[in-house]
Amino acid sequence: MNSVETLNEVAEQTAVCTKCELQFSRKVAVPGEGPVDAEIFFIGEGPGFHENEQGRPFVGAAGQFLEQLLASIHLKREQVFITNVVKCRPPGNRDPQAEELAACSDYLERQILAINPKVIVTLGRYSMARFLPNAKISEIHGQAVRVHGGPTSAFAAQHCRGRFPAFARMDGKSGYDIRNFPGAHSRRIPKSRTIEFILEV
Repeated sequence: MNSVETLNEVAEQTAVCTKCELQFSRKVAVPGEGPVDAEIFFIGEGPGFHENEQGRPFVGAAGQFLEQLLASIHLKREQVFITNVVKCRPPGNRDPQAEELAACSDYLERQILAINPKVIVTLGRYSMARFLPNAKISEIHGQAVRVHGGPTSAFAAQHCRGRFPAFARMDGKSGYDIRNFPGAHSRRIPKSRTIEFILEV
């Protein structure tokens, strides 16, 4: 099975998944979207109201804000892959529970292996915990960590609701604007560099 077939299979399976209680709050599943050759792989926590209506990750205000950040380094949403640790909306936008994270774990793993991105950006503590289970996001955000035993780097970004604006930092140091990130204007992300998105939406 090639990468496109794997992603399509995940989408089909999540649409009818009954592995956990989130099946009952699901209007439509939100498996994720993006190109199979994406270099950057965003992982949020879970679909919200608008995502549950449209079946797409990061729509509404959060999606618009992410698109603005990407545009500032000359990238488009269509160039990155975006998904969540759970593929169905938790009731009332509550935090995903352990059994729900476990139920979706295989879907996410297969997506990561199919795309094999250079950079994984975890948005929030639940997606961060997949790679750094004992870390605190306030201490680890912006620090790159090699994952999957290869060239992929993962780094955590805070996902704070209710505040603006957003900013970005390079290698955990303040004072760097996202547009000044090395490699940003080339539309290629160097393996040796990371970029931290601090999303405040």
